[in-house]
Amino acid sequence: MRICVVDGLGGGMGAALIRRLKEVYLEEHEVIALGTNPLATAQMMKARANRGASGENAIVHTVPTADFILGSISIVLANAMMGEVTPRMAAAVASAPGRKILLPLTRAKVEIIGVTVEPLPHLVDKVVTERLKELLNNV
Repeated sequence: MRICVVDGLGGGMGAALIRRLKEVYLEEHEVIALGTNPLATAQMMKARANRGASGENAIVHTVPTADFILGSISIVLANAMMGEVTPRMAAAVASAPGRKILLPLTRAKVEIIGVTVEPLPHLVDKVVTERLKELLNNV
């Protein structure tokens, strides 16, 4: 399976996701780091992504090839992450055929009602060891 992790700003959330993916699945799946900027991509590559690329064109070109797309809800919000998520990026992620698993983290003025606030490490663990594992087992 091809798993794309999309992150921006400092890439910390994406790096945490990739580290956990590699701990749980080792090299069973291809993990691609897609950063809205080179710093984010570099952080995710340090976390042992198989490949990585940065910027709008890389994201728009790559997300349609993913079986799963992981990131914060910001990756489907145009102009999120201080403008790093362009409208083209947000549209590409939202319309990509792969399953999107999004963490309810955003600095934009968006609230998601009914979601329990949890620390990032707990959310990462839920994404990787619970939801993604359940979906992979049903493929």
